[in-house]
Amino acid sequence: MPVVELGQVPAGLLTELTDAGLDVEALWRHLTLALLEDVPPGTEDTTSAATITDDARAAGAFVARESGVVSGLGVAALVFHAVMGDTVDVTDRLPDGSRVSAGDVVMRVSGPARGLLTAERTALNFASHLSGVSTATARWVEALEGTGAKVLDTRKTLPGWRDLQKYAVRTGGGVNHRFGLHDMAMVKDNHVVAAGGVVPALEAVRRAYPGLPVEVEVQDLDELRQVLEAGAERILLDNMSTADMAEAVRVTDGRAVLEASGGLTIDRAREVGETGVDFLSVGALTHSVTVFDLGLDLDEE
Repeated sequence: MPVVELGQVPAGLLTELTDAGLDVEALWRHLTLALLEDVPPGTEDTTSAATITDDARAAGAFVARESGVVSGLGVAALVFHAVMGDTVDVTDRLPDGSRVSAGDVVMRVSGPARGLLTAERTALNFASHLSGVSTATARWVEALEGTGAKVLDTRKTLPGWRDLQKYAVRTGGGVNHRFGLHDMAMVKDNHVVAAGGVVPALEAVRRAYPGLPVEVEVQDLDELRQVLEAGAERILLDNMSTADMAEAVRVTDGRAVLEASGGLTIDRAREVGETGVDFLSVGALTHSVTVFDLGLDLDEE
């Protein structure tokens, strides 16, 4: 299936995606591969080719089938432009991060009928998944409201989707943790074993990468006291009880940023937030999210 050149995409859309922190060229490669899963080179959308004339045009609406927070609508618009270039019009698109209810129109599209139906599933796949991430994140944000704690994502993302999933976390009101293994060091239990202790591991990272942000995972209050004495500035409280997290906050007394992790559920979110920790890291925002139900409804003649 031919995909148009990136230069045929409206410049305003590309600027919007770039300003949102997305790598447009990487995104273009991603969605191109997704489109080729449906229509490999030398093939066509057989059903649309058989039932729709070359010159037929159509219009329709992306409609929310449930309540939540939408995200990825700009990405969905990019999919339509990838298939149809400037022959498609995308209008009435809600900003990513908008709260919607079942039945709300979140975007309208019009253009060649075959192109709309060829691009439909890929566009929905992106927008439905990212809206699911944003909706899940927004639920955690709401649960933590008033506690001072913020919900944080992790590196437990779908391969190839990290940039997009972390974007969707932001549109849902969450905060991004490190992007990869390069932009922040995190001393975890296996590093502690390899280095011979939590403080030696912390000091080894500091020597090797001075100036790089470092977070240290601790298993108990004794390890917490050790890394505080060593001057740790960010500490992850791994699988601690609510009582131990509250004690960790008391012991730390503002000397380090504290992040709760492990075994967290949304039912416990407020309880954990009220201990005084700064962040709750939640892998489920990205690794096991339920897609948001969106559909494309073509207008009837």
